[in-house]
Amino acid sequence: MTRLRELIDPFLLLLLGTVALASLLPARGDGARIADGVADAGIVLLFFLHGAKLSRAAIWDGAKAWRLHLAVLATTFAVFPLLGLASQQIGAVPDGMRAGLLFLTLLPSTVQSSIAFTAIARGNVAAAVVSASFSNLLGIVLTPLLVALLMQRTGSGSLISLASVEGIVLQLLLPFLIGHLARPWIGGFVARHKAMIGRVDRGSILLVVYAAFSAAVVEGLWQTVSAGEMALLAGLCVALLAVVLCFTWGLGRMMGLARAERIVLVFCGSKKSLATGVPMAGLLFPASSVGAILLPVMLFHQIQLMACAVLARRYGAQVDKADTELDI
Repeated sequence: MTRLRELIDPFLLLLLGTVALASLLPARGDGARIADGVADAGIVLLFFLHGAKLSRAAIWDGAKAWRLHLAVLATTFAVFPLLGLASQQIGAVPDGMRAGLLFLTLLPSTVQSSIAFTAIARGNVAAAVVSASFSNLLGIVLTPLLVALLMQRTGSGSLISLASVEGIVLQLLLPFLIGHLARPWIGGFVARHKAMIGRVDRGSILLVVYAAFSAAVVEGLWQTVSAGEMALLAGLCVALLAVVLCFTWGLGRMMGLARAERIVLVFCGSKKSLATGVPMAGLLFPASSVGAILLPVMLFHQIQLMACAVLARRYGAQVDKADTELDI
């Protein structure tokens, strides 16, 4: 029971509660407009804080492992999208959720959990900071471009509008850059209040999820998705993660990377960012379709946390055992 509590992220329960609230009491009319406005403000704050947390010293310390960083980016923005395109051939998944699977594979890596799992596994933490942060920053530009290129061709989405581009610049990129430039003045405050900043991050995501699922529920989301389709979607997320985990570990061996760097490749290369995916979906897709598109992202988020928590503890235990044997 204790192990189960360790594997289940409490944030997942909050996400499920938010989806349930949106399903029972969706925002409508003026309420929906207010919810959208508050969610937009939360997104701006979220990316401002992400920029403020990015340390330039950590960037310089980890930037030397350029082969590793290229491998992480290639996995995130090339291998994953190819798997996403393959998933579009599975006709048993409803169109909206199938589009969500493809969107999931176009997202950048996570930052916090990638670094945390790398540390637990005794990997190269400085390199993980660089890989995860650069992937996240690059994703602000690359993800919309990949959405326009791949989702248009598969019929899963439409070309990005000028309004979408403006939203990405004003709500994601500009706050991120301002936050990073302000780091000399607010970096200390952010470092001292990590717990509070984390609550702000998660609260912003919950606001966007509520607004997105409210719109989807009003459009009849739960009348079009069955329990069997949800189970199939979860199975596909598990399969997708398993393939990428095996690929990244094998790629690291093939490249001759040290174990500490292979660990970075596994944890940074296999992750997809919920924090980036939720607000970006709201900017790129019609409100009525965002809920279905976010279902794969939310499922994959929890599955990747559970699987990587087990792997990180296993890798860390192996290193500890080896160190103990050397001491003896």
